[in-house]
Amino acid sequence: MKFKELGLDHDLLKAISRSGFEEATPIQEQTIPLVLQGKDVIGQAQTGTGKTAAFGLPILQAMDLSDRFVQALVISPTRELAVQTQEELYRLGSDKHIKVQAVYGGADIRRQIRGLADHPQIVVGTPGRLLDHINRHTLKLANLKTLVLDEADEMLDMGFIEDIEKIVEQAPEGRQTLLFSATMPQQIMKLANKFMHEPVTVKIKSKELTADTVEQYYVRAKDYEKFDIMTRLFDVQSPELTLIFGRTKRRVDELTRGLKARGYRAEGIHGDLTQQKRMSVLRQFKAGELDFLVATDVAARGLDISGVTHVYNYDIPQDPDSYVHRIGRTGRAGKKGVSVTLVTPNEVEYLHSIEDLTKKRMLPLKPPTEKEAFIGQVSTGLETIKGQMTDADDLEKYQPMAEGLLEQYSALDLVSAYLKAVSPEDASAVPVKITPERPLPHHGHGRGNYRGNNSHGGYRGNNRNGHSSGRGKRDFDKSRRFSEKRSERQGAKRSFKK
Repeated sequence: MKFKELGLDHDLLKAISRSGFEEATPIQEQTIPLVLQGKDVIGQAQTGTGKTAAFGLPILQAMDLSDRFVQALVISPTRELAVQTQEELYRLGSDKHIKVQAVYGGADIRRQIRGLADHPQIVVGTPGRLLDHINRHTLKLANLKTLVLDEADEMLDMGFIEDIEKIVEQAPEGRQTLLFSATMPQQIMKLANKFMHEPVTVKIKSKELTADTVEQYYVRAKDYEKFDIMTRLFDVQSPELTLIFGRTKRRVDELTRGLKARGYRAEGIHGDLTQQKRMSVLRQFKAGELDFLVATDVAARGLDISGVTHVYNYDIPQDPDSYVHRIGRTGRAGKKGVSVTLVTPNEVEYLHSIEDLTKKRMLPLKPPTEKEAFIGQVSTGLETIKGQMTDADDLEKYQPMAEGLLEQYSALDLVSAYLKAVSPEDASAVPVKITPERPLPHHGHGRGNYRGNNSHGGYRGNNRNGHSSGRGKRDFDKSRRFSEKRSERQGAKRSFKK
């Protein structure tokens, strides 16, 4: 369906046309008319399906420019997603002159206070910083018409549900509420039942949780083998723009150093980096100045990056929902994508749990041999030569020297030497040591132990008596949530003191 069939006004259609879009995505086609009618909507949609425009366009259309108070609030799980959402809403609403303000931890709160005092119609922010502004009375929600909970399952995983409840309690009862989530665990449904009024659900079928455009593979390997196998896969698969996921910050740092040592254009992002550094790395990646971005789940949440051709799960995610979010960053806009998950022998049950959630089987890949990697390297060299021949228009001036070389060497030897010079070298020749990670908790009860309706009920470790305890995942989630929330709170305090 074309956007002009959805009842959007002329200014918004102009902005959409400038962005190069004509056809609405399924989530946009189904959601926009419902939001325009004023209904509460639950949208099950992963990152990259166009949900920002799905809620943003009807919100922008409903804006009253004479109202100097905040009319729409979007709650996002991460700083990066808040900034991206603010930028997209600003771009779509530019012809209507709508003000959009982003607020998030780790940035100067005084600047945000000044921005809020300029009467934006839309505010986008992370839960902790939004609550901070509400408590300071620098953000008032008395006139709020629409509330959006974006990436709700991510906010659940990061421990923001209490903050969200406090924010929602400050909003008027008669508001419109929109909730978007890639998965629908029980706690999200409870939140919807508590704060939404007769919501209409726009749901992606479970078989579509991972796009048909993504070819999904796994490779079985011991932990110490994974790095060499991954770089050989690069030779064979020739990825153009690549995301690599590691389980911990240390893992991300070591993978980034190792890739750089082997000559790859790579950078990493995780929660310990400054906001400025993270944004700088993302800009480089989006601009094509990097080929590989290494990230933890937390740092990569909410990233909307187009053009990613390959996703490599160096570490299999502990939570199957995270897998959906990871590989959802490739295979977009109808283009093909590839995901490869490296699985150690004791992680096979985690692989099965992911397959049970996505209703898809990953295809096994054998680790590339040295010969296969060499063929991949030479293929890259051949493509380089063909590209140079296509662009060559001034070869005549080199021909006298070329004839001199042909008198000394055979044409076959010369071409072979040139091919060797332009082909990538075998990266595995550079030794890289990656510290082994502690093994994931053992499932204990075989396939299907992950409970798909509750993202906190899935992976359960065993105690000494062999009974399922779930401690490993809960400890991991608890420490991660505490770290994220503490980082955002401390960022706010530091900025206010400046």
